[in-house]
Amino acid sequence: MKAFNDAKMYARFAFGLHTFLRKKITLEEARAVLRNNLANREENFLRVLKRGIYGYSGSPYLPLLKWAGAEYGDVEKTIRQEGLSAALRKLRDEGVYITFEEFKGRDIIRRGGREFPLGPHGFDNPYLKSCYVGESGGSTGAGSRISHDLEHRAARIPLQMLSQHIQGTFGMPRAIWRCLLPSAVGVNDIITSGVTGNPPRKWFTPMLGGDLRPSLKYSLANAYILNMCRLHGVKVPHPERVPLDRADIIVRWMEKVLRDEGEVLVSGGVSLSLRIAVAAKEMGVDLNGATLSGGGEPPTETKVATITSTGARYLASYYFSEVGAVGLPCQNPADCNDHHLIVDHLEVLQYPRKAPGTDVTVQAFNFTTLLPTAPKLLLNVEIDDYGVIEDRNCGCEWEQMGFTKHVRGIRSFRKLTGEGMTLIGSDMERILDQVLPEKFGGSAQDYQLLEEEVEGGFTERSIIVSPRVILDDESEVVRTVLEELGKGDAAADLARAFLSQGKSLGVKRMDPVWTNRGKLMPLHMMRQSSAGESREVPQY
Repeated sequence: MKAFNDAKMYARFAFGLHTFLRKKITLEEARAVLRNNLANREENFLRVLKRGIYGYSGSPYLPLLKWAGAEYGDVEKTIRQEGLSAALRKLRDEGVYITFEEFKGRDIIRRGGREFPLGPHGFDNPYLKSCYVGESGGSTGAGSRISHDLEHRAARIPLQMLSQHIQGTFGMPRAIWRCLLPSAVGVNDIITSGVTGNPPRKWFTPMLGGDLRPSLKYSLANAYILNMCRLHGVKVPHPERVPLDRADIIVRWMEKVLRDEGEVLVSGGVSLSLRIAVAAKEMGVDLNGATLSGGGEPPTETKVATITSTGARYLASYYFSEVGAVGLPCQNPADCNDHHLIVDHLEVLQYPRKAPGTDVTVQAFNFTTLLPTAPKLLLNVEIDDYGVIEDRNCGCEWEQMGFTKHVRGIRSFRKLTGEGMTLIGSDMERILDQVLPEKFGGSAQDYQLLEEEVEGGFTERSIIVSPRVILDDESEVVRTVLEELGKGDAAADLARAFLSQGKSLGVKRMDPVWTNRGKLMPLHMMRQSSAGESREVPQY
């Protein structure tokens, strides 16, 4: 039955792709769309609320709203009188929200002593039509199945076009260093480029074929989507495997394009961009005129300084799978992780919560989607990120457009990211708490995952093993961790492949590091300061 439903989904995708690729717009039309979205944020949200929540019997929010006694007319009245943000905060205070654990399906929704059932796809937009499926990174457990809808991609194209224009990358010769499905970032780029008219000239991918556990479903989906794009006239490059330790291949291509055309853009995330920069420095290649961009993990001062020392500039973005773009780079940033919050399709509240396993309270981000094309309908849904949200005058074109709200200092309170892959989650916690003690001895208190930012901004990861545990072969610990990750879902296997290929996992014989509050967290993080000294990152 599932295979039949997938076949129907991709048939609808093929039909919708033709319409999608015909929707060409100009830059002025893109500005007009965004201005209209900003001017009608409340009306857009009310349409989503009326049809996608109150008008959909399977909505996970509907029983919460009924329990809180919040009828549609009540919410609408509050929005009209007090504004969208005040109305959402009032709902949040009354218990209409979803925690991160509930959103990921790890906790039952409980309010006031009552339990509210939730199906496996309860947050999915029930009105998606022409979509394909990928998976989220599985950063804190099993990866989530995400539907990527063509109507949503079309709705976000004006935003992407304006961002490229503001940053001076619109029409620039470019390449991507991205994986194929189950990671949807590369496929999304290819499909969207069919409308913007600037497909990448090269698609470099760290993973192909034997790098990952065989998956017929995703192999067929990749071939199907790319061939359908080619059939509709999109110049899709054939994915070319470039392992993590061969960034020199990309540097040589960039060098040629810079020599011939004077500019080039490569998108691949923070750590992949760092690998390109280090390779360029080792090869003596000047990347003046090049732009490196991407998201997937928070950029640090050290990483960005290493990238820009080559002559290239770096553009960071903030997004997550269930929503897409959340923040896009400011022209005049306050720091290396400063973005304009994309408030035309999102409202974000900060709400205090205790980080799991600690007494630390963070101001977690709570998201609400405003556009009916969103792949997930979010209403005060918490994600595992926190940071600074502020209104600030920066003088760039985003501000002139009305995007005055900034988000910066973004950090997760429960996951580890590296090479754009998320690595800490229920799989890793199980390995540290159960698998390693059972195989090598000791207890869960003898093992920990350590992330260190070392010279040049590279991220190294080690399994901390207490000296009390007797090991005959330290490399066997690494092999065990990789094997166990490989037994997980597609997202865990992708993380395993990155760790293995990047040779970025080792063993350190030391006692695990406890927090000053007497907690032993599965992850301990160290960062380099701008002076090159290591410092601890608060363990949230």
